[in-house]
Amino acid sequence: MASNIAKQAVKQARPILSTDREQARRNVLRLYKAWHKNLLRIIQVHNLPISLKTGRDKIKESFANNRDITDVRVIDMLITKGHLELKECVNVWKQPSHVMAYFKDTVEPKPKDFLGRFFAGLE
Repeated sequence: MASNIAKQAVKQARPILSTDREQARRNVLRLYKAWHKNLLRIIQVHNLPISLKTGRDKIKESFANNRDITDVRVIDMLITKGHLELKECVNVWKQPSHVMAYFKDTVEPKPKDFLGRFFAGLE
């Protein structure tokens, strides 16, 4: 009886976007290219203090963090979230501080002592 319930549960789990891993892979590549295509605009519109190369490296790093995920439904959910994040960044629905949260490890922290601030031109 328990195996019948398990079989029914498996049958009810429908794919979100992709029907197989190859289609999920194509969707991931499409999202990756969309981020690269819109990166320069995001940097310019939000006036971010990063270079284009730094932004590309960060995009590559964030996609590489999820490289070992194999479940197609989880991949589809991440693709959907990635598209939403991209849309929010491109349409300036996010503030620059929210966008900079993606690059928080990239930007050097501002100096806190007087001389450091003076030489950096902050005072």
